[in-house]
Amino acid sequence: MHDLAERHEGAAALENLLNSEPGDWRRIAPEVVDGIGARRLQEIIEATRERIGSFTHVSDSPDGLLIHGTDASVLAWALPGSDGTLKALSIDREVHQPSRSRQWTRWGPLFAPATLSALAVWLLWEAATASSVTAWAQVCAAALIVWLTLEAFTAPATLPRWTAYLIRALSAATVLTSWRLVHLPQGHDTVTPVILLCVLGYLAWSAYRTRSHQWGTPLSAPLRWPFEDGAWCVFQGGGKATNHHASIPEQRGAVDLVGVAGPLLPSRSLHAYRCYGRKVYAPCGGQVVSAANRIEEQTPGHIRYAPLYGNHVIIDTGRERVLLAHLRPGTVTVATGDKVLPGDLLGEVGNSGNTTEPHLHLHAERGGIGLDLRFEGIRGSLHRGRVIRPRS
Repeated sequence: MHDLAERHEGAAALENLLNSEPGDWRRIAPEVVDGIGARRLQEIIEATRERIGSFTHVSDSPDGLLIHGTDASVLAWALPGSDGTLKALSIDREVHQPSRSRQWTRWGPLFAPATLSALAVWLLWEAATASSVTAWAQVCAAALIVWLTLEAFTAPATLPRWTAYLIRALSAATVLTSWRLVHLPQGHDTVTPVILLCVLGYLAWSAYRTRSHQWGTPLSAPLRWPFEDGAWCVFQGGGKATNHHASIPEQRGAVDLVGVAGPLLPSRSLHAYRCYGRKVYAPCGGQVVSAANRIEEQTPGHIRYAPLYGNHVIIDTGRERVLLAHLRPGTVTVATGDKVLPGDLLGEVGNSGNTTEPHLHLHAERGGIGLDLRFEGIRGSLHRGRVIRPRS
């Protein structure tokens, strides 16, 4: 109810801003004007009007606030103040397309493991009924490809345990059907097994490269691990094949950290995710240059338009900036301008911003270029699927 009321207040404050003259903007949105400047705000509003035509009204929708015009609509996010002013604002640069839903199906996370499981079952059957040695060899190579895909390009620790165990067991069982080879004829198709083995080799090489990838821009000093205890899985990390942040310069070395063993099935309940609400501590000392604490949570599986990082803390160490994002609203303990020491409590893991399930996003950048992360006491690469246990 609180979020719904705040959305309506934000829509009213935003509509008031868009209906007013530039000379009134400081009264209506003083913190926005102070934050980005009146000229920049005017550029944003003018660019928005070019996309939507003449402004008509602001409404709420499942995808976020919508700024409507005579020609089109754009998504927006607005944070109202208790006095009716506008404290913060973000407007999408793209025209809203109603046919392009921002809904992210709740069953999406199970698609890959379910597909791999089905393939593993089918391949075991094919291996058990293969009519020749070469037919068995190509089935076995395909089973190894399924197994390698699971281990190297997904994060098995975050899947329901039965899924990873099933695929591993089925792949092993497929190889163990080799006892049948002494009773099978040689066969004639030698090309397909060779092609599959080449594919297997390529995947193995790709897995090695993405797991060991470094950008060559190290931190000035290792960071402190941001959690006190528990097992954590790197869900996004490593090279381009396993880290969707790689294409964004300042985020290219980022990691997304989630709890080990999530819910048995994808859930819309935040509390179903083990990492939700876990305390997050400062990984370094420095000055807080940006902090947010009032951005509402996303429902797992659906993204409303909101500031990219959600509730967050950015710490300037004097050498680089370290960002911790998607924190739980109301838990951020610091504000812009505060000084922090390594180990100070910053907040709790949440699901705010551009996120589909609770996790902590962490990256470091210097001059807009993402840095390779290192943590005290943790050796090796931070690749997708790696499980990290502090002080282990």
